[in-house]
Amino acid sequence: MNEQKTKKKFSIKNISLLITVVLFIVLFGAASVAYDNFFSFSTLFNLLNDNGYLIIASIGITFVLLTGGIDISIASTIAFTCVFSAFLLRMGVPPFVVIPLVLLIGLAFGALMGFMIHYYKLQPFIVTLAGQFFMRGMCAVISTESIPITNEFYKTMALSKITFLGGRIYFYVFIAVAVLLVALFVLKLTKFGRTVYAVGGNEQSAVLMGLPVARTKVSVYAISSFCAALAGVVFSFYTLAGNSLQNIGLELDAISSAVIGGTLLTGGVGNVIGTTVGVLIQGVIQTIVTYQNLNTWWTKVTIAGLLCVFIIIQRLIAIRAEKLKAAG
Repeated sequence: MNEQKTKKKFSIKNISLLITVVLFIVLFGAASVAYDNFFSFSTLFNLLNDNGYLIIASIGITFVLLTGGIDISIASTIAFTCVFSAFLLRMGVPPFVVIPLVLLIGLAFGALMGFMIHYYKLQPFIVTLAGQFFMRGMCAVISTESIPITNEFYKTMALSKITFLGGRIYFYVFIAVAVLLVALFVLKLTKFGRTVYAVGGNEQSAVLMGLPVARTKVSVYAISSFCAALAGVVFSFYTLAGNSLQNIGLELDAISSAVIGGTLLTGGVGNVIGTTVGVLIQGVIQTIVTYQNLNTWWTKVTIAGLLCVFIIIQRLIAIRAEKLKAAG
């Protein structure tokens, strides 16, 4: 009897991830049938090449969403990282100083927002909105013009790739893979990861259990902003430029990737594998729109429809879980 209940709970908890994976397979398969040469490792690798930075940023924001919070400052943090890095490199500062510096700034900025949210009981949306305005404003303070990156290390990272199974994988994709593996380890196999889920499930219960709620909430915002800064470093490899208007609205892409991947906006449920697949689903949709020569806004329209569907699915799953809990 207990084994049967466990299987039911497992099924309910993972059905969103299953739906996400099936959706990706269906979309990729349909596109492969419709377009010549779509079904290939080259196409899959290109999805990773084009969305590596978004995977990193989306994984970071998943930590925040799992606690029931939100962070809408990440796109501005990515833009600031690119602009500030380009500015410092143009001034002659070496990359081994620039990269750790921008990552440290991202980490500290996120920790500050998390501190304000928890200790001053402020709404995460308002605090991170202020953070968004601040970082975007700092971009404009540094430069309103695009700053090219001509540093040799950045050029090497932008162009270095390996050929595998008929496709090309750029080196910066492995940074995204490393972030995914570390995030999986942290969330599944560490006390901190279990605390993240506990805080998102019921913060008051987590407090009563003696879990470090304050430290956890501050940490997830630090992680989110650190990942945004790291995504900015990867994006600067990808574009070899810094521009104050880069990635406007990317925070919504990251949040939608997490939601499509099965992360509940109320917290406590989700995983970074689903988030990564959610990013790839958006990449497939963008590729299909490009193949069809449609306006790029059709990508947003399609994703909006998917979000509505997944939010409904999540609500149905939550209702089912509540019924099982009451019955058990």
